[in-house]
Amino acid sequence: MNKVNKTIFVRNKMRYLGNKESIKNEILKVISEKNLLENSKVFFDAFCGTGTIADELKDKCKIVINDNLNFATVFTLGRLNKNRCKFDKLGFNPLEYLNTNDNKYNGFFTKNYSPKLSGRMYFSNENAGRIDYFRYQIENWYNEKKISLVEYNYLLGCLLESVSKVANIAGVYGAYLKKWDPRALKKIKFIDIESNSKKLKNQVDVYNENIVDIIGKIKCDIIYLDPPYTKNKYSVQYHILETLVLDDNPKITGITGVREYSNKLNNWSIKNKVEIEFDKVMYETKAKHIIMSYSDEGLLSKDYIQNVFKRYCVKDSIEVKEIKYKKYRNHRTKTESQHNEYIFYGEKRSKDKIYYCCPLNYMGGKSNIIDKIKPHLNNRKRIIDIMGGGFNVGINADNFKEYYYNDINSMVVDMVKMFKEEDTEQLINFIEKTIKKYKLEKKKAGPYKVFRKDYNEKYRFREDYAKYLYVLLLYGFQQQLRFNSKYEFNNPLGESGYNDYVKEKIVSFSRKIKELDVTILNKSYEELESKIDYNTLVYIDPPYLITLGSYNDGKRGFVGWNDEEEKKLIDFMNRIKDKNCKMVISNIIEYKKKKNHFLVKFIEENKKNIKIECINVKKREEVLIVYEQHNII
Repeated sequence: MNKVNKTIFVRNKMRYLGNKESIKNEILKVISEKNLLENSKVFFDAFCGTGTIADELKDKCKIVINDNLNFATVFTLGRLNKNRCKFDKLGFNPLEYLNTNDNKYNGFFTKNYSPKLSGRMYFSNENAGRIDYFRYQIENWYNEKKISLVEYNYLLGCLLESVSKVANIAGVYGAYLKKWDPRALKKIKFIDIESNSKKLKNQVDVYNENIVDIIGKIKCDIIYLDPPYTKNKYSVQYHILETLVLDDNPKITGITGVREYSNKLNNWSIKNKVEIEFDKVMYETKAKHIIMSYSDEGLLSKDYIQNVFKRYCVKDSIEVKEIKYKKYRNHRTKTESQHNEYIFYGEKRSKDKIYYCCPLNYMGGKSNIIDKIKPHLNNRKRIIDIMGGGFNVGINADNFKEYYYNDINSMVVDMVKMFKEEDTEQLINFIEKTIKKYKLEKKKAGPYKVFRKDYNEKYRFREDYAKYLYVLLLYGFQQQLRFNSKYEFNNPLGESGYNDYVKEKIVSFSRKIKELDVTILNKSYEELESKIDYNTLVYIDPPYLITLGSYNDGKRGFVGWNDEEEKKLIDFMNRIKDKNCKMVISNIIEYKKKKNHFLVKFIEENKKNIKIECINVKKREEVLIVYEQHNII
């Protein structure tokens, strides 16, 4: 039996929101320019949709596809496997057979999606009956084992293609038109599916899952991300196609007859959930190469996507290609407007090279030199960040069984705890609603002063005050925590505010701190001495005695730092070193002809167990002191 005659039936492209046919060549060009296929064995199409890109690469590497909706993976399988469909057992060309009879069937579509019995005008009575017949006949052939699973999926793909040509819709299936579109009144034809003529290299692995549930399990070399762009949920917009493929006679509701989708998450279509989903996918993917296409009409901003790529991908590898195109608003008016489609590429960092940054932008935070500190955070089971501040060091420590964060400043502690305990989506919603409520803007003093006044008069007494304080902090001068003697916030207006850069830090930091089993404490560091033993790494980042840090003066609602405090810390270090713990200390030995003599003495007395690394930070030389006893019996 010959393959389906490609000359009789015209190839078509199914109407599908976000279809990549128009920018297919640009995506393939990125893959070619980067030579990604040279050493890549597995290509993962994580939101396969209609399978445009997977179909182009099916002869180059193994294909893995996933989509939350069954009809999408069925359609993609149909495209990928078309050239394998010979219909030897059936004994005839099924497309020709289905088009040369006029059989109808009074099935689910006739009863629910045509005007005859339901009033719904998705399909004419004639076409609904034919659709029911097509679906019945395909299922019958499969049950009788006259067609294989590969051929079954191909025919279902053809059916999906055929239905899209006569649907009385504007573009998606969320609603039908109230008047008949001329093409909806044409007699349906069972048409061929478009597919690349090249042969499929390997059997396709198929998933119908929420991507975040499987992303960490999929081993692949290249991942292609083409997530939904808009608030319109695909599960609703394409409910009819899902029902057609599943053939499960579902319970349907409402004017449009939509099926129940409680088991289908649509987080990619929900503002402030999509950012969280995207972050997790980028972090957990095992792919070496990441390609993503997205529209400027999407919920994710270009800046946010770029910030996420910068966190999880090798800096010099990241590229963004912008494609301008005119988009038709609908088929009737033919109105069009200018839009941009973006293609992002990045080479994934190894996980030990991914760094997190506290959204507090805490003064003295070590986010800018964490790559220097992180290699020393090892060889122990427990890490205690005894003066944690923004927790930039502790959160970047890998492979510890126990994490302790401590700071004496209760307000900083409560904000760090906020990122740990608050639902991230709800926290971001709160931040954005508060900004909108007070009309907070960068460099706008009036709204800032009103919000600061409300914080001091009422919000600071609330149990959840940390959320309000954090928003206030974002717009304050250098984002400093400054208070008067009554603990009223008195920091003046700054030049920064909330943006996608801040949002990305909130999302990534919150995910990471939630993943870690962190004990958050608000104590004097000396109270942690009993928790320290040989299995402990203690990270110590005190206020720098010989610099002019504003937190040193004791006039901003905090305990100051002076010679007495420095000496007390050195005494503490001398005590815990006898427990054979490992210490990593950030400090400054000399600054503007001043020396920290307490620290110099400690180094001299313990030089056989100390290594020092000098780090230039903002035109000054900081030191990283690593204390670790060796040859311990």
